[in-house]
Amino acid sequence: AEADKIDAPLRNRLNLEGDKYETLLAGLVDVKKIEDPVGRLSLATKLDNGLNLYRVACPIGVLCIIFESRPEAAVQIASLAIKSGNAVILKGGKEAFYSNQALVDAFQAALPRAGLPANAVQLVSTREDIAGLLKLDKYIDLVIPRGSNALVKHIMKNTHIPVMGHADGICSVYLDKSADLLKAIDIVVDAKTQYPAACNAAETLLVHKDVVDSILPLIGEALAIKGVIFNADALSQSKLPSEVTKPAEGDSTYRNEYLDLEISVKVVSSLQEAIDHVNNFGSHHTDSIVTEDGHAAEEFLRKVDSAGVFHNCSTRFADGYRYGFGAEVGVSTNRIHARGPVGLEGLITYKYRMHGNGHCVASYGAGKKEYIHENLPIDQSYPKAPSLAD
Repeated sequence: AEADKIDAPLRNRLNLEGDKYETLLAGLVDVKKIEDPVGRLSLATKLDNGLNLYRVACPIGVLCIIFESRPEAAVQIASLAIKSGNAVILKGGKEAFYSNQALVDAFQAALPRAGLPANAVQLVSTREDIAGLLKLDKYIDLVIPRGSNALVKHIMKNTHIPVMGHADGICSVYLDKSADLLKAIDIVVDAKTQYPAACNAAETLLVHKDVVDSILPLIGEALAIKGVIFNADALSQSKLPSEVTKPAEGDSTYRNEYLDLEISVKVVSSLQEAIDHVNNFGSHHTDSIVTEDGHAAEEFLRKVDSAGVFHNCSTRFADGYRYGFGAEVGVSTNRIHARGPVGLEGLITYKYRMHGNGHCVASYGAGKKEYIHENLPIDQSYPKAPSLAD
């Protein structure tokens, strides 16, 4: 990676040592502990005597996950796919080819021991493979891209297969006029510097005009110590360390996903202006408000249209492992099926099972039989077809 002069944020994502490796192993243990979602009952209705309807969770089918750089993604994705009963085709970045191959080899060696086919997890390696896979809408049920804005948009434009994911991670932290100083410093520093290459790292800092003088200089100092560079609007520039502060270049500044120790800063005059800014310039990923005013917090959480809306905590918590999902296959900013960190629940769909005894639609209607439509207890058990009951 260094020989190819890959940017530092990308090199950081390739690293699978230390805490990242331990977190990866802990995630696998958590996935193992999660209840199997396949076959879970979510609706039971008695349509008529002897005619019952059940909604039952089932796998989506064949997943194609295209990701860049992060080899731990191969493990997270494969473990969740197996747990949810799906097969998965992985396409990782060329810079992590050997790591991905070793990890997939380990899965393929282990799957038969569990009575599963080794090819339930597969790896493809070339750009040409992607083009071919995107045409297989008859065989692949869902594509989940994880990576750069350019990658995700390319996938969305070049396939008829449903795509679940997000194109940007432009997350904001808003410091309200009633923000607690110490909380504000800790949250902003964590959101920006704990792991700046992550898609849930803060890229924009919004500050209410009433606390610019009291809070922003101290936050600026704390971030500067960590090596952060500021792209600031006219009202905030004088409050930040001059040696690491640049003037914002218009609205385009607030559409930047830096994935590095750099952040956009803007002063707003009201809570509503902050909300409008997040909805207009953010990527609907994760945004946080720091405030001691419960009413302001509730308004922000209700009006901001993002997959994750946080109060008095870092945007870096937007992660499947931290949510208790065990791992995640990615983060979705879609508004249907799955939203936010996608764990097991996002990899299943459902089917309707109906059991009758010679029932026909012609028997129902005006002057005929009426439907009962009685809700049945959902006890996660439902009758099997007579031929399977034994």
